Amino acid sequence: MIDVVLGLQWGDEGKGKIVDVLTPKYDVVARFQGGPNAGHSLEFNGQKHVLNTIPSGIFHQHTINIIGNGVVIDPVTLKKEIEKVMASGVDPRKNLYISQKAHLILPTHRLVDAASEAHKGEHKIGSTLRGISPTYQDKIGRSGLRVGDIITPNFTQKYEQAVANHKQLLDRFNFTYNLAEHEPAFFEAVEFLKQFQIISSEYFLNELLQQGKKVLAEGAQGTLLDIDFGTYPFVTSSNTITGGVCSGLGVAPQKINKVYGIFKAYCTRVGSGPFPTELHNEVGEQLRKQGFEFGATTGRPRRTGWLDLPTLKYSVMLNGVTDLICTKSDVLSGFETVPVCDAYDIEGERISDIPFNFNDAPIKPLFKTFKGWHEDLTQIKTYQQLPESFKAYMTYIEEQVGLPLSVISVGPDREQTIIK
Repeated sequence: MIDVVLGLQWGDEGKGKIVDVLTPKYDVVARFQGGPNAGHSLEFNGQKHVLNTIPSGIFHQHTINIIGNGVVIDPVTLKKEIEKVMASGVDPRKNLYISQKAHLILPTHRLVDAASEAHKGEHKIGSTLRGISPTYQDKIGRSGLRVGDIITPNFTQKYEQAVANHKQLLDRFNFTYNLAEHEPAFFEAVEFLKQFQIISSEYFLNELLQQGKKVLAEGAQGTLLDIDFGTYPFVTSSNTITGGVCSGLGVAPQKINKVYGIFKAYCTRVGSGPFPTELHNEVGEQLRKQGFEFGATTGRPRRTGWLDLPTLKYSVMLNGVTDLICTKSDVLSGFETVPVCDAYDIEGERISDIPFNFNDAPIKPLFKTFKGWHEDLTQIKTYQQLPESFKAYMTYIEEQVGLPLSVISVGPDREQTIIK
């Protein structure tokens, strides 16, 4: 069976840490969507590691790690990432497998991304400019290149055709660029990837499942950034929800078992788009500082706000969450009060559903306020030791969402995890 780990907010929920904590129970960890716009942070033995494309089980040498067909891969970024992992004493050549059907991010994809975002001006999406969207566009437009293409004799010809299409786009945007400075690193990285196990991942994974192996599917970004169900158009370019596991790994729906849904004890968002509970004041700044809310991949300051229960319940519904996991609980220590949004006021009507016009609706969040706590949670090992006011806050979330909490994270290290 396959268990799934995914985010229930706008990404940055702490998925990497949770995957790392859960990995010892599994034989396989597989990424099913997204690309190097993901930044999964893991901390253990006093060291911090940030992964972009590699599954977060890579530091467990006896675990198979698969980059699935639903992922888009930048060879240059992946090469750097692999080299960092190798520098830490782990050799991914032993346990990293790459789907031959995963699409490649070309240097021109990054240029098209930058040109498109610049062209939008004040209406920009807030792209990470890593070429993700143009690569998925080529995939849907049936003109993309895949990892399996790098070992075919006519790869250069296919590459040149794709680049010719991108140059037409760049000319239309009237965008100035120098492709020659990007290509040597790209082709060097392509050669580097050839030493890895490039596989038919759908056959490989299904054979492992037939053998009774336990698989953990790792999602990137978050549910509210899903291309279909997120805050469109301020979304990513893939399906971040449980449904994306089937198409992103080539497995049947009945193979999915547990769904670990992860949310922060508050909300953050990077880039443009609606954020009803966003704080534009010193409290928001305090949340940012205490939570060190800066992108693991981009370094961009994240927007911060209180927990939004309507969106959380929506995400739980879409994903069929079975196990609820709260992260960054320790960040809320020191606030006198902790509000939580349990509904919206839209033109005088109390609404708990997410409206179609979420981006433009005059949403006023309605809050229930809890007494804060000042205790340091980072050294607490059991649920019973947690402050009563914190437990009251968590109990309310459980009641509203209709699911018990399984895990509470009280710090970035894998040891700072309370199993409830």
